[in-house]
Amino acid sequence: MSKDYNSSVFKDLLDRLQQDSWQLELLISGFAIFGLFSAIGPIEINYEIAKHDSKLAETILWYAIKVSCWILISNLLIHVILRGLWIGALGLRYVSGDIDYKELKYTSKFTNYLQTKIGSFDKYIANLENYCSVLFAVSFLFIFYFLACLFTLLGILFTVFIFLDTDLDGIWEKISTFIGIVLIVFIFSGAFLTFIDFITQGFLKKKKWLVKVYFPVYRIFSLLTLSFLYRPLVYNFLDNRFGRRLSFVVVPIYAFILFSSTYTYNKSNYLKEDRKSSEIYANPNNYEDQLINDTDFIEVATIPSKVITDNHLNIFIAFNERLEDKIFNYNKDLKPKEDIRGLKSKMLFWNSFIKNKDSLIHVYHKTFNDMFSVYINKTKYPTEFIATKNKRKNLGYETYINIDSLSAGNHLLKITRKRIHKNDTTNIIIAKIPFWHYKK
Repeated sequence: MSKDYNSSVFKDLLDRLQQDSWQLELLISGFAIFGLFSAIGPIEINYEIAKHDSKLAETILWYAIKVSCWILISNLLIHVILRGLWIGALGLRYVSGDIDYKELKYTSKFTNYLQTKIGSFDKYIANLENYCSVLFAVSFLFIFYFLACLFTLLGILFTVFIFLDTDLDGIWEKISTFIGIVLIVFIFSGAFLTFIDFITQGFLKKKKWLVKVYFPVYRIFSLLTLSFLYRPLVYNFLDNRFGRRLSFVVVPIYAFILFSSTYTYNKSNYLKEDRKSSEIYANPNNYEDQLINDTDFIEVATIPSKVITDNHLNIFIAFNERLEDKIFNYNKDLKPKEDIRGLKSKMLFWNSFIKNKDSLIHVYHKTFNDMFSVYINKTKYPTEFIATKNKRKNLGYETYINIDSLSAGNHLLKITRKRIHKNDTTNIIIAKIPFWHYKK
């Protein structure tokens, strides 16, 4: 079976499939577009959640899936449009045949020009067929190109985390730093050479004096970028004039689309819709009743609403890994020797590294309460934060303060956090939330 592809029967089968593949292309494109549009919403929500929660591995995973889906959607939509145009052109050819320039009765100047630029109608149909047929391969090829860039960046990040961001001391730290710098220089140099070879369509592979330098880099980066999986597509795409011309056109188009996506429309020179809450702006993400959509996230803290009619005020501070790092920096005794945060298997007993975990949990909560303070206007209110989850199942700390004596009208809630900077303890304001208080 492994040698059947050399037989004439198999080649005849492939030729017949090529001629009749347009029905399968339209069928697959239709189902794929429907499925991708159905999936893109949940994918973007999971990506935003992972990004907001600072989960690096999940953020990269969902980002890769999101971009791959949009590449497929864009190319498949173009494919359906072009294939529909191709079918329409076939129908028109059945009715009126080829273009009869004599029947148009134009002057010789225009007739000669149109015959040179347009040619026969069959040539137009053939060009449409070529574009439609190659778009499927281009779609997956561009996904692989994107993943190759992503894996290269991940290689740099892993090198930094493993060799440069370490707790080693003495000679081992110097050795680790040296290895990390060498690997990062190699990855950057290899990525640059690979990119030059890509945009020049194999220039580095054509020069004998460059091959000795580039070939080892090519072998290593074929593993790093997984190019061995899609290399046949690349070379089959570039071994003909049409493929080379199309690659020169498609890459700038995608670069233009990427650049265009960076544009946003500003309504004002002074008012920004995504700015943090302050004395003059109320960000909806600071109010629980304003968090309606799945992509509405707590920035730092929330209160129930802009208008408080009760004699008490609930304050919720969202928890994330960055906040725990600040707690460790404030109380270094809480920082464990082995950090169990991140993606871990439930089959392993990750809690066994702390012998006196129960007592440290109470110290952890006490440290949090010592760090955070609450002010309304300029008055400090006593607080006792406890760990909990809000209505949206977000983990955090909450407290209730008595505002029965607070006057009616507009007020400003301020949340401060202690931090140790250069052996000095300072208070910084981490959130300002305006609200109105009117008793029932």
